[in-house]
Amino acid sequence: MVTVDVKLHQDRAEHDLPQPRLVIGGKDVTDTSGGLYEHRNPATGLIQAHIPLAGPTEVDQAVAAARQAFEVWGTMRPAERRRLLTRFAGLLRDHIPDFAAICPLENGVCIGGWAENVGPHVAEWTEYYAGWADKIEGMVGAAYSPHENVEYTIAEPYGVIGHIITWNSPALSLAMKVPPSLAAGNTVVIKPAESTPFSALLFADLAREAGIPEGVINVVTGLGDAGSALVTHPGVDKISFTGGPATARRIMADAALSLKPVVFELGGKSANLLFADTDLDTVVPYCAAFAMSNTGQGCALPTRLLVERSIYDEVIARVTGVIAHLPVGDPLDPTTYIGPLINEAARDRVQGMVDKAVEDGAGRLVYGGERIASDGYFVSPTVFADVDNRSDLAQQEVFGPVLAITPFDTEDQAVALANDSEYGLSAYIQSRDIARVNRLVPRLKAGTVYVNPGPNPITSPATPFGGVGMSGFGREGGKAGLDEFINVKGVGIGRV
Repeated sequence: MVTVDVKLHQDRAEHDLPQPRLVIGGKDVTDTSGGLYEHRNPATGLIQAHIPLAGPTEVDQAVAAARQAFEVWGTMRPAERRRLLTRFAGLLRDHIPDFAAICPLENGVCIGGWAENVGPHVAEWTEYYAGWADKIEGMVGAAYSPHENVEYTIAEPYGVIGHIITWNSPALSLAMKVPPSLAAGNTVVIKPAESTPFSALLFADLAREAGIPEGVINVVTGLGDAGSALVTHPGVDKISFTGGPATARRIMADAALSLKPVVFELGGKSANLLFADTDLDTVVPYCAAFAMSNTGQGCALPTRLLVERSIYDEVIARVTGVIAHLPVGDPLDPTTYIGPLINEAARDRVQGMVDKAVEDGAGRLVYGGERIASDGYFVSPTVFADVDNRSDLAQQEVFGPVLAITPFDTEDQAVALANDSEYGLSAYIQSRDIARVNRLVPRLKAGTVYVNPGPNPITSPATPFGGVGMSGFGREGGKAGLDEFINVKGVGIGRV
């Protein structure tokens, strides 16, 4: 039984969560057409807020506000946009504790782990893209006849960007999408998931305090009808979405009606290749704990561990030992590493996948698997060994604290196992052999490859992040992430 201090959660919710509302044109809106959503605390299962939901009417109002604001923001001197975004980043940094306080209540993220890193990443991404705002350039091309013609390009904003953000780390999703959009001169309409609106509201409040003009950032929390209204709206020029492939297909179909461009950061089933030449004392704790971070609710987490056979049994024993000592419990307890899943449906889905894997013999259950008695949405951290790489356990995104371990004998076999997936978001290599690393990186089907333990690589604003295959297309982070929100116009001038 997981023990949770319900009274503490209730008190914290009243004190730490922003007032549920929409933000349209700088105004707070609580009277909405989409009804109310009962937000339940993932750790207690109790209702802690009622969320006003946008319908197509509010989406239309938000897009109109964003288009009006674009006339100001899109034509503003880039140095002024940089100044305002830099001020915004400073406020975000000042409010790092507030983002950390929201996380355990909003989606059950542990205060002593993932949550304490969210605020710094939000500020860092905003600072990074603030610096790009006045460094966006066109180029002069070589004309066919340089004595007669001049050819150059202009880097222009698209206009209004619709951002549909994920629920598993909403503040980080905001930071990866919105600052580059704004730095390029676009305005935005953000649709958070109905279960996680609070980070977006704090984000919008601080933007307003920073002096970013009204209507530049709009927040319309809603269900699928609000998302569809945003995607199909003629006043929205591009869509950026983080989530699952099923929703992405619907978005792509809607966007196809007007051939609207999209950016998709979707799921993953990332393979982690562990070779015998590694320092197991360092590498195994990283591989085990990182796969369980954010209670396994991360698209790029290394949830498939592929281990060289000569160290296979030892690694299984070590991984199990690490995970067995990761504290499971109240996300407001700073010693907790694994908290609840986002909601009851997620808990039942993950537990169902574990039960089915046991029933089907998809792998050998070596740790966990049992149901946790709790009013909250907890699942036991679970480890399977000898996992069949064609099983659902190896092929489907669990999005919970479940690790699948499979042996390999050769580099070629390791690469084949890693690439035998519809997904291609991230891959990981644990090896001290730099020649091997250089051989394998080009062969792995993934948008990003991370080598050996270090700080969480997914959250570096300077490194492009995104996938191939079922993991989507487009990039967030780095110059590539900025370019997603820039439209390049070519100009040719002849001599009169």
